[in-house]
Amino acid sequence: MSQSVQAPVHSARFPGESDEYRAARDQLLEAEAALRRQTEAVAAQRRALPPGGVVDEDYVFAEGDDARPVRLSELFGDRPTLLLYSYMFGPAMAQPCPMCTAMLDGLEGQAHHITQRAALAVVARSPIARIRAFADQRGWRRLRLLSSADNTYNRDYHGEDAGGGQLPLLNVFSRTPDGEIRHAYATELMFAPSDPGQNQRHIDALWPMWSAFDFTPEGRGADTFAKLRYD
Repeated sequence: MSQSVQAPVHSARFPGESDEYRAARDQLLEAEAALRRQTEAVAAQRRALPPGGVVDEDYVFAEGDDARPVRLSELFGDRPTLLLYSYMFGPAMAQPCPMCTAMLDGLEGQAHHITQRAALAVVARSPIARIRAFADQRGWRRLRLLSSADNTYNRDYHGEDAGGGQLPLLNVFSRTPDGEIRHAYATELMFAPSDPGQNQRHIDALWPMWSAFDFTPEGRGADTFAKLRYD
């Protein structure tokens, strides 16, 4: 009985590739297409969430060299959605989290694109002067940086645990035309159990470093951690 031969997925070929490579690559390509469909299905499910809880407090943050007050409601500008990332840089920390910093290095380069559709800001518990001093060292110019040193935002929205430990969480807020602000989404995968050999990966979709590693034969590596400096 003759065996059916699977039709190639596309006609593009690369120099020197073997039939074995092409057959395995086509199988991977089908898996990648399935992942693309699943990614869009999850995004659609996320968009279809019912409205989250009403934000009862119009939190006041500190911003800029003059530590001027800015309210949560003001962060939206003319956008209906606000992405607010809790940066692990508390006042008791000698330095900010290197992993958060690596992610924000990438987000810095994309901020002016993201803000075409949604407002974006980064909040940390340290005083604003300390946050801005570090941002200057990194060359960050596009990220909107805030201090929550004088409010309970981080504690209320799980950017800080009960013991004062800092947590890396992205919260998304929506504002209705009549001005009501609701919590829309959080990267709660951080709190869910992870599979063996994986961490939570809750903000990896924002983080180019991991996606780049995933394209390599070596993968992410079990002990890969970002650093603040590479000497």
